[in-house]
Amino acid sequence: MSGDMKIFGGRAHPKLTQEICDYLSMTPGEVTLYNFSDGEIFCQVEENVRGSDIFIVQPTCAPANENLMELLIMLDTFKRSSASRVSAVLPYYGYARQDKKDAPRVPITAKLVADLISAAGADRILTMDLHASQIQGFFDIPVDHLFAAPVMLEAIRKMDIPDLVIVSPDAGGVERARAIGKRLNAGLAIVDKRRFAANEAEVMNLIGDVEGKTALVIDDIIDTAGTLTLTAAELKRKGAKRILAAGVHGVLSGPALDRIEASPIESILISDTTPLDEKLRACPKLKPLSVAPILGEAIRRIHENSSVSSLFV
Repeated sequence: MSGDMKIFGGRAHPKLTQEICDYLSMTPGEVTLYNFSDGEIFCQVEENVRGSDIFIVQPTCAPANENLMELLIMLDTFKRSSASRVSAVLPYYGYARQDKKDAPRVPITAKLVADLISAAGADRILTMDLHASQIQGFFDIPVDHLFAAPVMLEAIRKMDIPDLVIVSPDAGGVERARAIGKRLNAGLAIVDKRRFAANEAEVMNLIGDVEGKTALVIDDIIDTAGTLTLTAAELKRKGAKRILAAGVHGVLSGPALDRIEASPIESILISDTTPLDEKLRACPKLKPLSVAPILGEAIRRIHENSSVSSLFV
């Protein structure tokens, strides 16, 4: 073991930090974080962490740049405070959608952020449902990649939905939808989507039969909800009896909540990898699921140097 285990949280998602600590019967570590008048971030650890095994919980969600910079500063602070090992817990890994050079003269920000986190002093990464699994390879340090699927599967089973069809809103999500559909003995449908620009998509074709059935759209990131609501409209046009949805990361920016409210989607299961409180109040269709037990169990096993592989399902 790398000394005593201690968990600290940034300001991105203090509720999730507390829930993880509650699962582990711990108290979050004491750290002072604030901004100077010009916006610079100050960090000071308020307890001794020399030789400790540190876990920093900080999803790089909106405001992405602010939360990412705060994470980097916290990592540097703990390394300079002589922590034995510092693990960055990123329930949501921002900048992940720019993971390849798919147009001339564009960056690969998923790799850039990986380099920044490593340079700041992280010894290990714990994250959940990366937009593309190959992002793990952008790091030169160990990465534990968890999935919210077990939490979602439990919630879907409790709903006891007859004639269920799992729908992937694009080709990239087929593997995820197929895996969930297999565990639920449900059918599979795929939407052939064309994206014309960032946050702009158009449904072109639906592969599979949804007529008279309950369609459950599975996505990893719900940002402006354009893809999700276009998919829902197409499913309705193809005769789906009910339309439900599930998403891992509820970014829900811009017109997302208005689009969801106006759509034929009855409800959306969404994990709390990003803060949801205000969004839940604004949109009663959102049904939150906690990932704190999965993250907490992974943190415990990493600290104890025991297997985490059973959580990778």
